Amino acid sequence: MIFSEPRFLFFFLLVFGVHWTLRRNGARKLWLLAASLFFYGCWDWRFLALIVGCATIDYVAASRIARAQAAGGRGRRWLLLSLTYDLGTLGFFKYCDFFVGSGAELLRWLGLPVGEVTLGIVLPVGISFFTFQAMSYTIDVYRGHLTPRWSYPDFLLFVTFFPQLVAGPIVRAATFLPQLDTTRRFRDVDVHAALGQFLSGFVKKAVVADMIAGPVDAVFGSPGDYSAESIWIGVLCYAVQIYCDFSGYSDMAIGTARLLGYELCRNFHFPYLATSITDFWRRWHISLSTWLRDYLYISLGGNRGGRWFTHRNLMLTMLLGGLWHGAGWNFVVWGGIHGVALVVHKEWIRRFGQGRLPVLSRLITLYTVMVAWIFFRAADFSDAWLMAKAWLIGESPGSKVVPLWSPMASWGVWVRFGTLIAPLLVLHVLAANAVHLRLRAVLPVWLVTLLFGVLAGLALAFMPLQARPFIYFQF
Repeated sequence: MIFSEPRFLFFFLLVFGVHWTLRRNGARKLWLLAASLFFYGCWDWRFLALIVGCATIDYVAASRIARAQAAGGRGRRWLLLSLTYDLGTLGFFKYCDFFVGSGAELLRWLGLPVGEVTLGIVLPVGISFFTFQAMSYTIDVYRGHLTPRWSYPDFLLFVTFFPQLVAGPIVRAATFLPQLDTTRRFRDVDVHAALGQFLSGFVKKAVVADMIAGPVDAVFGSPGDYSAESIWIGVLCYAVQIYCDFSGYSDMAIGTARLLGYELCRNFHFPYLATSITDFWRRWHISLSTWLRDYLYISLGGNRGGRWFTHRNLMLTMLLGGLWHGAGWNFVVWGGIHGVALVVHKEWIRRFGQGRLPVLSRLITLYTVMVAWIFFRAADFSDAWLMAKAWLIGESPGSKVVPLWSPMASWGVWVRFGTLIAPLLVLHVLAANAVHLRLRAVLPVWLVTLLFGVLAGLALAFMPLQARPFIYFQF
């Protein structure tokens, strides 16, 4: 069930109506829990046992940890049980085929006769998100940062809450669980802001990301057929696509939760306007980057052991963060590029201080991010290397021109690309400067409502007929 398709609208209207009709907080929470389990079951009902099992193990482990610590112990074995179960589940479903295949490739490279080996394991949707979310709860209880939740239905709702269940944001228990203690009041919901955020995400996903997917698929599908400038445009289109697709999902998730009275954490903050690669990771997929910082980087020692120790921890964090995104060496390379860039930036700051040329810093950061996206999206290393050469030195064996829609179809490819990207860039800069919020503050309610309706109508008119899954569903 995709947020941008009609059946989700009917599902949410039913959940929304019943939720606000119920008066008691306990009844509302049970209704949301049932709706969330139904929502996840729509993907594949067989995996309901998996997500409930993950939540149950972490609930029991955290409770036992708290009791052990109250008795003067540490509860370490219960933490190990939680981590083993969560990481073992994630490793089996997401990485088992990857490592088996990589091992077979190594044996073939050594000259041993090994056929194609795969277990054909189905990847449960959202497994990377809900395992990280549940695991952080147990770790926080173990560290003494959080009091365990004794209500099992409350904890299960935290893990399965449907707006952010399959693609984030990765919500912390300390942020979400306290919201379950008080009855939500509809009069406290900023309906216009919530609808605006949902509609913004809908436009990003259903109009921009899906519309631009065609050129991206064409170029990345056979990069050897295209000219260097077309590969450049294909990579830039992918940067737009993945941002609008993923931030669009996050906006729709946050807006949906707000309509139900709950607040989720912000996940994107105009990352392509970042002034450094460090700043980029403060703006891109914020819930993951802070998770990796708090539970992996700091656990490895953070910056407490000297400069090179810090660089090692940073590289390990980014390499594992890359692998989190997908079971493929291309994702490890993507994480490695970002890790190297972060280390270089730290060394630059140490030697020369903060840069004083923000425009140049933004361009260098954007250029680095684009190179990394090539490895993130390319089908294999040969395609990635071919596209990287086109990006870095302007060399490509092909001559085809990227297929871009434009009312000026006879004009050059860069002009056609500009007709697509210029309006998006203007809107992006305006949003970054909160122009829409200032307008909403001064415009009458009826006009804001009318503008929402017009924007929704335009979105429905321009959206492709075929809904595409969100890119991050595969992670």
